[in-house]
Amino acid sequence: MKQAVLYVGHGSRVKEAQDKAISFMKSCMPLVEADIQEICFLELTNPSIEEGFETCVKKGATHIAIVPLLLLTAMHAKSDIPVEIEKGQKRFPQVKVTYGRPIGVNQEVTKAVVARIEEAGYQGEKARILLIGRGSSDPDVKRDVYGIAGDVRSLLPHAEVLPCFITACEPNYRDVFAQLTADDDTPVYIVPYLLFTGILMKEIESEAVQARERLQDVRVCRYIGFHPHVKAAYIERVQETILNKENAFHFQGESHASSPS
Repeated sequence: MKQAVLYVGHGSRVKEAQDKAISFMKSCMPLVEADIQEICFLELTNPSIEEGFETCVKKGATHIAIVPLLLLTAMHAKSDIPVEIEKGQKRFPQVKVTYGRPIGVNQEVTKAVVARIEEAGYQGEKARILLIGRGSSDPDVKRDVYGIAGDVRSLLPHAEVLPCFITACEPNYRDVFAQLTADDDTPVYIVPYLLFTGILMKEIESEAVQARERLQDVRVCRYIGFHPHVKAAYIERVQETILNKENAFHFQGESHASSPS
């Protein structure tokens, strides 16, 4: 048996985002026991998933654990990536493939969210926390964000945690901003639940500027990014995919990515 891990990033036209993803995945490799470790991308960046699969096979892999680097469970994890994996498996049917889950709802991720809030000055006081996810028409995205919000509430009992979304899900974060009233001095912490900065982050910051015109204390936390707790959560996903103790991640053309944590 020769075990490979194939790390799957989303891909980006922005070189900085691409470089950060590669750097993050490479930083995980020394913490993972596998004979072969390769990086690939779903779209926009090379190598492709099929190319990464082929590289693993050429290096002698008999087993490949394929793990998406995605914060939330959506169609990329449940459909787009499995379609690409199936192409590789049809070419190399002798190789055993296991396919892992996105990071999803995970205690390490909850700790990352809390850390970002504390970096912005939170000290346990009464506060409103807006946890802003990207959004998707896939209901599992909403499930994940609401699950993380619930876990944050359990760690910050004096805070009101309000999950919301940038697009395609309700409630929209702009609507939540609009509903916040200036009737007290409760601070508002905005947590962008994003792996990368960029246009979406700028949109959130712009909305925060407008909110400050009527609210006393609005703080934009750093986006979640590749916080050490996110790294711990991702490595956990990699390891469970390699071990596959209950055969839960056996890939037969379907995705187990929507399995709850």
